[in-house]
Amino acid sequence: MIKEKSLRITVIGILSALVLEVALLGGLFFSLPRDSFNSALAATGTTNSINTAAPVGTNIIANTVAKTSPAVVKIETVRKSNTRIDPFFNDPFFREFFGTPGPYRMEPDVRQGMGSGFIISNDGYILTNEHVVSGATEINVYLSGRDKPLTAKLVGEDAQLDLAVLKINANSKLPYLELGNDDNTRVGEWVIAIGNPYGLDHTVTAGVISAKGRPVQVEGRQYKNLLQTDASINPGNSGGPLLNLEGKVIGINTAVNASAQGIGFAIPANTVKSVLNTLIENGKVSRPWMGVYIQTLNAELAERLGLQSTQGALLSGVVAGSPADKAGLKQGDVVLAINQQKITDAADITKFIEKCKVGDKVTLLVERNGSRHNITVTLAEK
Repeated sequence: MIKEKSLRITVIGILSALVLEVALLGGLFFSLPRDSFNSALAATGTTNSINTAAPVGTNIIANTVAKTSPAVVKIETVRKSNTRIDPFFNDPFFREFFGTPGPYRMEPDVRQGMGSGFIISNDGYILTNEHVVSGATEINVYLSGRDKPLTAKLVGEDAQLDLAVLKINANSKLPYLELGNDDNTRVGEWVIAIGNPYGLDHTVTAGVISAKGRPVQVEGRQYKNLLQTDASINPGNSGGPLLNLEGKVIGINTAVNASAQGIGFAIPANTVKSVLNTLIENGKVSRPWMGVYIQTLNAELAERLGLQSTQGALLSGVVAGSPADKAGLKQGDVVLAINQQKITDAADITKFIEKCKVGDKVTLLVERNGSRHNITVTLAEK
């Protein structure tokens, strides 16, 4: 009887202890904040949730825009030309008596354009696209926060790179943007485009660098080595800056792929830096010219020409009176090397000449009718 009573007391004591422990643990979990509770679960490995951080800080884009947008400008252009107008050309009576030419008068043709640009020095130098100001007889620049435009002077331009430098006199020091190093930019990095699409002042879009080194042809222009971005670049954005999150310019917005929505392109900042001083000092970029048409060899072409290999580049034509013509190069020559650097295809010649200067002498090793010759060409200005 005593043993039975003792056993019952022991069981009751154990149950009471268990209830108290559960109560204490329950109180602990209910008293923990939600974050602590999640941390406790994570510490025991009982959750499968994935921590995802925001792609950029909450205000980093807004802060970058606030810092850089004062240096972004709107550009308006006027193109004036005289057009010959024949007021009676469609009148059968006058055509019968005066013939097709008929009397005419000159009437001014005025066209307006619009684009973007950005200040690159506190004394008023501005970068934009060449196609924004090409042929303009009047260029007006609107600074951020000002209603009245300033007249801009065209300092230099290059159609091949689609770059132009303008100069304004604001009688005060201006905010400006720094050209960055696009070589350090990686695909997937966030970028910001600021411009004046459709004439709307200071519109901001953001996206990422989706590709680098893109060749693009837009409206007859052949662009090379462009940055590709999914940040919206619309008409009027041309010439505006493409910025990294540090606020440095890594490209100049220049083109939209009309056939593929959501894809825009920009001229790399390093391309701009390579010619900027030349544009400011000389007004143009002088390029060396040899005066040949080149073609990459393939097996069929090599066999037809009786060549033993496809190494080198074929001169498919030589421009009369060109440096190549004066030096003695002929159509059908195969260039094997330039200045002792091996040539494997036509692109090698183009890349080599692009690195040269006007007046440089280059020696070409060519194969002609089974024999080899060294021919020196003095490069002229294109």
